[in-house]
Amino acid sequence: MGWMCNSAAATCGSRGSAPSLRCAICKWCRNSPSISTSPGGEGDESVDNGPTGGLTWDGRVDRHRDQARLPLLSPFEMANDSPAAVVARVRKATYAREARKTFGDAVFNDAGEAFATVVAALEEYQQDAEQLYPYSSRYDAYLAGRALLTPQQMRGLALFNDPQKGNCASCHRSRRGNDGTPPQFTDYGLIAIAVPRNRDIPANADPSFYDLGACGPLRTDLSGRSEYCGLFRTPTLRNVALRGSFFHNGAVHTLREAVEFYVERDTRPEKWYRRAGEGRVRKYDDLPPQYHANINIEPPFGIRAGNTPALSAAEIDDVVAFLGTLTDGDLPNR
Repeated sequence: MGWMCNSAAATCGSRGSAPSLRCAICKWCRNSPSISTSPGGEGDESVDNGPTGGLTWDGRVDRHRDQARLPLLSPFEMANDSPAAVVARVRKATYAREARKTFGDAVFNDAGEAFATVVAALEEYQQDAEQLYPYSSRYDAYLAGRALLTPQQMRGLALFNDPQKGNCASCHRSRRGNDGTPPQFTDYGLIAIAVPRNRDIPANADPSFYDLGACGPLRTDLSGRSEYCGLFRTPTLRNVALRGSFFHNGAVHTLREAVEFYVERDTRPEKWYRRAGEGRVRKYDDLPPQYHANINIEPPFGIRAGNTPALSAAEIDDVVAFLGTLTDGDLPNR
Protein backbone atom coordinates (compact mmCIF):
# COMPACT_ATOMS: atom_id res chain seq x y z
CA MET A 1 0.00 0.00 0.00
CA GLY A 2 2.99 2.28 -0.37
CA TRP A 3 1.94 3.13 -3.93
CA MET A 4 1.09 6.75 -3.16
CA CYS A 5 4.40 7.70 -1.60
CA ASN A 6 6.49 5.71 -4.06
CA SER A 7 4.84 7.51 -6.94
CA ALA A 8 4.89 10.90 -5.24
CA ALA A 9 8.53 10.72 -4.24
CA ALA A 10 9.49 10.01 -7.84
CA THR A 11 7.42 12.76 -9.41
CA CYS A 12 6.93 15.52 -6.87
CA GLY A 13 8.03 18.91 -8.15
CA SER A 14 10.29 21.43 -6.48
CA ARG A 15 9.46 23.14 -3.21
CA GLY A 16 8.39 26.14 -5.17
CA SER A 17 5.63 24.28 -6.97
CA ALA A 18 2.01 24.91 -6.11
CA PRO A 19 0.72 22.93 -3.12
CA SER A 20 -0.75 19.62 -4.19
CA LEU A 21 -1.69 16.35 -2.60
CA ARG A 22 1.26 14.71 -4.32
CA CYS A 23 3.68 17.17 -2.79
CA ALA A 24 2.09 16.72 0.61
CA ILE A 25 2.68 12.99 0.29
CA CYS A 26 6.19 13.67 -1.00
CA LYS A 27 6.84 15.80 2.07
CA TRP A 28 5.68 13.01 4.36
CA CYS A 29 7.83 10.49 2.51
CA ARG A 30 10.91 12.63 2.95
CA ASN A 31 10.26 13.69 6.51
CA SER A 32 8.81 10.55 8.03
CA PRO A 33 12.19 9.30 9.32
CA SER A 34 11.92 12.08 11.88
CA ILE A 35 8.84 10.38 13.33
CA SER A 36 9.11 7.05 15.03
CA THR A 37 6.44 4.98 16.68
CA SER A 38 8.26 1.71 16.32
CA PRO A 39 8.26 -0.74 19.22
CA GLY A 40 10.80 -0.25 21.94
CA GLY A 41 9.99 3.37 22.82
CA GLU A 42 12.26 4.64 25.53
CA GLY A 43 9.92 6.49 27.87
CA ASP A 44 10.90 5.89 31.48
CA GLU A 45 7.87 4.19 32.99
CA SER A 46 9.17 4.81 36.50
CA VAL A 47 8.61 8.56 36.13
CA ASP A 48 5.24 10.21 35.61
CA ASN A 49 5.97 12.95 33.11
CA GLY A 50 2.35 13.57 32.25
CA PRO A 51 1.01 12.91 28.76
CA THR A 52 3.40 11.22 26.36
CA GLY A 53 3.43 10.03 22.78
CA GLY A 54 1.51 11.26 19.82
CA LEU A 55 2.51 12.01 16.24
CA THR A 56 2.06 15.79 16.34
CA TRP A 57 3.78 18.56 18.26
CA ASP A 58 0.92 18.67 20.75
CA GLY A 59 0.57 14.88 20.83
CA ARG A 60 -3.10 14.88 19.95
CA VAL A 61 -3.14 11.84 17.63
CA ASP A 62 -1.57 8.42 18.06
CA ARG A 63 -2.10 6.70 14.71
CA HIS A 64 -0.43 7.54 11.42
CA ARG A 65 -3.76 7.55 9.61
CA ASP A 66 -5.07 10.20 12.00
CA GLN A 67 -1.87 12.21 11.62
CA ALA A 68 -2.15 12.00 7.83
CA ARG A 69 -5.58 13.67 7.93
CA LEU A 70 -4.28 16.78 9.66
CA PRO A 71 -2.10 18.46 6.99
CA LEU A 72 -4.53 17.48 4.25
CA LEU A 73 -7.44 19.26 5.90
CA SER A 74 -5.73 21.91 8.02
CA PRO A 75 -6.31 25.51 6.89
CA PHE A 76 -2.71 26.19 7.89
CA GLU A 77 -1.25 23.56 5.55
CA MET A 78 -2.87 21.92 2.50
CA ALA A 79 -6.20 23.63 3.19
CA ASN A 80 -8.44 21.15 1.38
CA ASP A 81 -12.07 21.95 2.09
CA SER A 82 -13.07 18.39 2.86
CA PRO A 83 -12.10 14.75 2.42
CA ALA A 84 -14.01 14.83 -0.85
CA ALA A 85 -11.70 17.61 -2.11
CA VAL A 86 -8.69 15.42 -1.34
CA VAL A 87 -10.25 12.49 -3.18
CA ALA A 88 -10.99 14.69 -6.19
CA ARG A 89 -7.29 15.55 -6.42
CA VAL A 90 -6.20 11.95 -6.05
CA ARG A 91 -8.66 10.88 -8.74
CA LYS A 92 -6.91 13.23 -11.20
CA ALA A 93 -3.38 12.32 -10.13
CA THR A 94 -1.00 10.29 -12.26
CA TYR A 95 -0.99 7.52 -9.66
CA ALA A 96 -4.82 7.16 -9.66
CA ARG A 97 -4.49 4.31 -12.15
CA GLU A 98 -2.27 2.39 -9.76
CA ALA A 99 -4.72 3.10 -6.95
CA ARG A 100 -7.51 1.52 -8.99
CA LYS A 101 -5.30 -1.46 -9.76
CA THR A 102 -4.49 -1.91 -6.07
CA PHE A 103 -7.90 -1.23 -4.51
CA GLY A 104 -10.33 -1.88 -7.34
CA ASP A 105 -12.03 0.20 -10.01
CA ALA A 106 -14.62 1.48 -7.51
CA VAL A 107 -12.05 2.90 -5.11
CA PHE A 108 -13.12 6.50 -5.79
CA ASN A 109 -16.87 5.95 -5.95
CA ASP A 110 -17.49 6.80 -2.31
CA ALA A 111 -15.55 9.88 -1.15
CA GLY A 112 -15.57 8.85 2.51
CA GLU A 113 -14.24 5.38 1.83
CA ALA A 114 -11.72 6.71 -0.69
CA PHE A 115 -10.36 9.22 1.81
CA ALA A 116 -10.03 6.46 4.40
CA THR A 117 -8.06 4.49 1.81
CA VAL A 118 -5.77 7.47 1.18
CA VAL A 119 -4.84 7.91 4.84
CA ALA A 120 -4.60 4.13 5.38
CA ALA A 121 -2.14 3.94 2.49
CA LEU A 122 -0.09 6.71 4.03
CA GLU A 123 -0.18 4.94 7.38
CA GLU A 124 1.04 1.71 5.81
CA TYR A 125 3.87 3.47 4.02
CA GLN A 126 5.00 5.33 7.13
CA GLN A 127 5.47 2.01 8.90
CA ASP A 128 7.77 0.64 6.22
CA ALA A 129 10.80 -0.11 8.41
CA GLU A 130 13.23 -0.65 5.53
CA GLN A 131 12.59 2.76 4.01
CA LEU A 132 11.70 4.90 7.01
CA TYR A 133 13.46 3.28 9.97
CA PRO A 134 16.71 1.98 8.46
CA TYR A 135 18.92 2.91 11.44
CA SER A 136 21.75 3.36 8.96
CA SER A 137 23.48 6.38 10.46
CA ARG A 138 27.14 6.61 11.42
CA TYR A 139 26.09 6.56 15.07
CA ASP A 140 24.20 3.30 14.57
CA ALA A 141 27.30 1.84 12.95
CA TYR A 142 29.36 3.13 15.87
CA LEU A 143 27.07 1.42 18.38
CA ALA A 144 27.39 -1.80 16.37
CA GLY A 145 31.18 -1.56 16.32
CA ARG A 146 31.32 -1.01 12.56
CA ALA A 147 32.48 2.61 12.51
CA LEU A 148 34.40 5.17 14.52
CA LEU A 149 33.44 8.70 15.45
CA THR A 150 35.90 11.54 15.03
CA PRO A 151 37.41 13.10 18.16
CA GLN A 152 35.08 16.09 17.78
CA GLN A 153 32.05 13.84 17.41
CA MET A 154 33.10 11.87 20.50
CA ARG A 155 33.41 15.11 22.47
CA GLY A 156 29.97 16.09 21.27
CA LEU A 157 28.52 12.75 22.37
CA ALA A 158 30.03 13.16 25.84
CA LEU A 159 28.58 16.69 26.14
CA PHE A 160 25.24 15.45 24.81
CA ASN A 161 25.05 12.85 27.58
CA ASP A 162 26.56 14.89 30.43
CA PRO A 163 23.71 15.97 32.77
CA GLN A 164 25.63 19.08 33.81
CA LYS A 165 26.57 20.17 30.29
CA GLY A 166 24.30 19.55 27.31
CA ASN A 167 21.98 17.22 29.24
CA CYS A 168 20.39 16.42 25.89
CA ALA A 169 20.06 12.70 26.60
CA SER A 170 17.66 13.36 29.48
CA CYS A 171 14.97 13.75 26.80
CA HIS A 172 16.70 12.58 23.62
CA ARG A 173 17.79 9.12 24.74
CA SER A 174 21.08 8.14 23.08
CA ARG A 175 21.56 4.59 24.37
CA ARG A 176 20.05 1.36 23.13
CA GLY A 177 16.82 0.23 24.74
CA ASN A 178 16.85 -2.54 27.33
CA ASP A 179 15.84 -4.96 24.58
CA GLY A 180 18.68 -3.85 22.31
CA THR A 181 16.57 -1.66 20.02
CA PRO A 182 18.35 1.33 18.48
CA PRO A 183 17.98 4.61 20.38
CA GLN A 184 15.10 6.73 19.15
CA PHE A 185 16.57 10.00 20.46
CA THR A 186 13.31 10.92 22.14
CA ASP A 187 11.61 9.92 25.37
CA TYR A 188 8.22 10.55 23.75
CA GLY A 189 7.43 13.08 26.47
CA LEU A 190 6.20 16.66 26.30
CA ILE A 191 8.21 19.59 27.61
CA ALA A 192 8.01 23.39 27.79
CA ILE A 193 11.20 25.14 26.70
CA ALA A 194 9.78 28.60 25.84
CA VAL A 195 10.87 28.94 22.23
CA PRO A 196 10.63 32.60 21.13
CA ARG A 197 7.54 33.72 19.28
CA ASN A 198 7.68 33.31 15.52
CA ARG A 199 6.16 36.45 14.08
CA ASP A 200 6.14 35.00 10.57
CA ILE A 201 3.19 32.81 11.56
CA PRO A 202 0.03 34.67 10.48
CA ALA A 203 -1.92 33.70 13.60
CA ASN A 204 0.72 35.37 15.75
CA ALA A 205 -0.21 38.75 14.32
CA ASP A 206 -2.92 38.63 16.98
CA PRO A 207 -1.05 39.38 20.23
CA SER A 208 -3.69 37.50 22.21
CA PHE A 209 -3.15 34.25 20.30
CA TYR A 210 -0.89 31.58 21.73
CA ASP A 211 -0.23 28.03 20.62
CA LEU A 212 -0.17 26.35 24.02
CA GLY A 213 0.61 22.88 22.75
CA ALA A 214 -0.80 20.12 24.93
CA CYS A 215 -3.52 22.33 26.42
CA GLY A 216 -4.72 23.78 23.13
CA PRO A 217 -6.07 25.32 21.06
CA LEU A 218 -5.80 22.49 18.50
CA ARG A 219 -5.61 19.77 21.13
CA THR A 220 -8.80 19.79 23.19
CA ASP A 221 -8.69 16.83 25.59
CA LEU A 222 -6.38 18.68 27.98
CA SER A 223 -7.89 22.15 27.63
CA GLY A 224 -8.19 23.77 31.01
CA ARG A 225 -5.25 21.76 32.38
CA SER A 226 -2.89 24.66 33.02
CA GLU A 227 -0.03 22.39 34.06
CA TYR A 228 0.25 21.22 30.45
CA CYS A 229 0.20 24.65 28.79
CA GLY A 230 3.32 25.33 26.78
CA LEU A 231 4.32 21.67 26.56
CA PHE A 232 5.23 20.22 23.17
CA ARG A 233 6.38 16.78 22.10
CA THR A 234 10.07 15.99 22.30
CA PRO A 235 11.02 15.18 18.69
CA THR A 236 13.51 12.57 17.69
CA LEU A 237 16.91 13.94 16.70
CA ARG A 238 17.44 11.31 14.04
CA ASN A 239 18.16 13.06 10.74
CA VAL A 240 18.05 16.40 12.56
CA ALA A 241 20.92 17.78 10.47
CA LEU A 242 18.65 17.59 7.40
CA ARG A 243 15.99 19.90 8.81
CA GLY A 244 15.52 23.50 7.80
CA SER A 245 13.30 24.57 10.69
CA PHE A 246 13.37 23.68 14.36
CA PHE A 247 11.00 23.58 17.33
CA HIS A 248 7.23 23.52 17.24
CA ASN A 249 6.87 26.95 15.63
CA GLY A 250 9.86 26.88 13.27
CA ALA A 251 11.39 29.95 14.92
CA VAL A 252 14.96 28.73 14.34
CA HIS A 253 16.41 27.70 10.99
CA THR A 254 19.86 26.22 11.58
CA LEU A 255 20.95 23.34 13.76
CA ARG A 256 23.66 25.38 15.44
CA GLU A 257 21.16 28.10 16.37
CA ALA A 258 18.89 25.44 17.84
CA VAL A 259 21.68 24.24 20.12
CA GLU A 260 22.60 27.86 20.93
CA PHE A 261 19.05 28.52 22.08
CA TYR A 262 19.29 25.82 24.72
CA VAL A 263 22.60 27.19 25.92
CA GLU A 264 21.71 30.90 25.81
CA ARG A 265 18.00 31.09 26.53
CA ASP A 266 18.61 32.18 30.11
CA THR A 267 22.17 33.50 29.92
CA ARG A 268 21.54 35.80 26.91
CA PRO A 269 17.77 36.28 26.73
CA GLU A 270 18.19 39.55 24.85
CA LYS A 271 19.45 37.53 21.86
CA TRP A 272 16.30 35.44 21.66
CA TYR A 273 13.41 37.59 22.89
CA ARG A 274 12.21 41.03 21.87
CA ARG A 275 12.13 43.99 24.19
CA ALA A 276 8.88 45.34 25.56
CA GLY A 277 7.86 48.96 25.20
CA GLU A 278 9.86 50.07 28.22
CA GLY A 279 13.01 48.43 26.86
CA ARG A 280 12.98 45.37 29.10
CA VAL A 281 13.54 41.97 27.50
CA ARG A 282 10.28 40.08 27.38
CA LYS A 283 11.48 36.57 28.24
CA TYR A 284 9.37 33.61 27.20
CA ASP A 285 7.32 35.85 24.92
CA ASP A 286 5.31 33.04 23.32
CA LEU A 287 3.85 31.77 26.60
CA PRO A 288 1.57 33.79 28.88
CA PRO A 289 3.11 34.55 32.30
CA GLN A 290 0.63 32.39 34.20
CA TYR A 291 2.22 29.32 32.59
CA HIS A 292 5.89 30.21 33.11
CA ALA A 293 6.10 27.79 36.02
CA ASN A 294 5.83 24.98 33.45
CA ILE A 295 9.06 25.98 31.71
CA ASN A 296 11.96 23.57 32.06
CA ILE A 297 14.97 24.99 33.94
CA GLU A 298 17.19 21.91 34.05
CA PRO A 299 20.69 22.18 32.50
CA PRO A 300 21.64 23.67 30.16
CA PHE A 301 18.81 26.03 31.11
CA GLY A 302 18.51 27.77 34.45
CA ILE A 303 21.77 29.75 34.50
CA ARG A 304 21.35 33.40 35.45
CA ALA A 305 21.65 36.06 32.75
CA GLY A 306 25.22 37.18 32.24
CA ASN A 307 26.77 34.10 33.82
CA THR A 308 28.89 31.57 31.96
CA PRO A 309 26.67 29.24 29.89
CA ALA A 310 26.78 25.47 30.23
CA LEU A 311 28.51 25.08 26.86
CA SER A 312 31.19 27.19 25.20
CA ALA A 313 31.10 28.06 21.50
CA ALA A 314 33.57 25.26 20.77
CA GLU A 315 31.46 22.80 22.76
CA ILE A 316 28.37 23.83 20.81
CA ASP A 317 30.29 23.00 17.64
CA ASP A 318 31.14 19.60 19.12
CA VAL A 319 27.49 18.83 19.88
CA VAL A 320 26.47 19.89 16.36
CA ALA A 321 29.17 17.61 14.94
CA PHE A 322 27.78 14.70 16.93
CA LEU A 323 24.22 15.42 15.79
CA GLY A 324 25.46 15.11 12.22
CA THR A 325 26.21 11.42 12.90
CA LEU A 326 22.47 10.73 13.26
CA THR A 327 21.77 11.09 9.53
CA ASP A 328 20.67 7.84 7.92
CA GLY A 329 22.58 6.50 4.95
CA ASP A 330 25.80 8.46 5.39
CA LEU A 331 27.97 5.30 5.36
CA PRO A 332 27.86 3.69 1.88
CA ASN A 333 28.56 0.04 1.12
CA ARG A 334 27.85 -1.31 4.59
